[in-house]
Amino acid sequence: MTSGTLRVRVRQALDLLPRPLDPVRSIKVKLGVLLVASGAAGVGYFWYGIGWLPPRTAATAICLALVTSQVLAHGMTSPLREMTAAAGAMARGDYTRRVRATSRDEVGQLADAFNKMAEDLHAADQRRRELIANVSHELRTPITALQGVLENMVDGVAEPEPAALRAALAQTERLGHLVADLLDLSRLDAGVVPLRRVRIDVADFLDEVVENATATAAGAGRDVTFRPPDLPEPLSVHGDPWRLHQLFANLLDNAARHSPAGGIVRVSAEAGPGEIRFEVSDEGEGIPPAERSRVFERFTRGDRAAGGGTGLGLAIARWVVELHGGRIQVLDPATGTGCRIQVSLPAPGTIRGEAA
Repeated sequence: MTSGTLRVRVRQALDLLPRPLDPVRSIKVKLGVLLVASGAAGVGYFWYGIGWLPPRTAATAICLALVTSQVLAHGMTSPLREMTAAAGAMARGDYTRRVRATSRDEVGQLADAFNKMAEDLHAADQRRRELIANVSHELRTPITALQGVLENMVDGVAEPEPAALRAALAQTERLGHLVADLLDLSRLDAGVVPLRRVRIDVADFLDEVVENATATAAGAGRDVTFRPPDLPEPLSVHGDPWRLHQLFANLLDNAARHSPAGGIVRVSAEAGPGEIRFEVSDEGEGIPPAERSRVFERFTRGDRAAGGGTGLGLAIARWVVELHGGRIQVLDPATGTGCRIQVSLPAPGTIRGEAA
């Protein structure tokens, strides 16, 4: 039997022992009772062993032990009292309270864990508030534009001409895209998006993605040319075709939206050590290095916001990549201008549980 197994069994045996001090509501009192009980046991054994008991010395020792335990226990239990007050404040929505932890024992570790939890809850609450504010802003913009177009038609200021109807339709489509993106993100956050992995031929997949992106860009009136990769060797990935199509559709749509008239969006793929690397590059204004770590956050569009997107496409792209066990990042453009995004997905045979 190893020492670790022995410790586990001893701990399990101790957990089965009765807990007579559970009704006591103060840990300081518990420590005092513990100290007095231990002292009384020692005094009792002393009396049993030698047959006599010095009463004054025993009483003085017990009183001194009680006073000492209360003084020392104050510093031991103060983090627990602070945690109780901070938990009450957190229940009221105040996540700024922290616990001062100076000890290295279990109480100090508990205080450190509590502070980390408070920081995480504060960050989550901040993200929730920002999400509500951003969603409200994103919804208000197309709704206001759509309302203006419809009011002009109702008031007779504008006739229901094709141009006005197309403007109303564009705002309605923007609302639909925003709602669809929000639903996708909510499913991803909840972890209710199962992946139906199959082996995908990279060349055929990218040809289909580029074909769809070309049709979408043409329908939106964008003068952009998409160039699929010319692969020297067959490549394949193991993933969910629908989710990967959603990933590259967002990347290509984002690249087309920020490309200049007559611009070229290039798609490439190559095999790396244990992974397949994809790249999507455009000839637009690019992403400043200071913003590259934030572009995959929700509603973060930075200087590239002029294209009218929902600000959720790259966030969804990141989630899809992470679901497949890969990574996504913004790289320096090869030509010095434009945006270059790299997606790395595990190569077939490197995914846990998959046979090579």
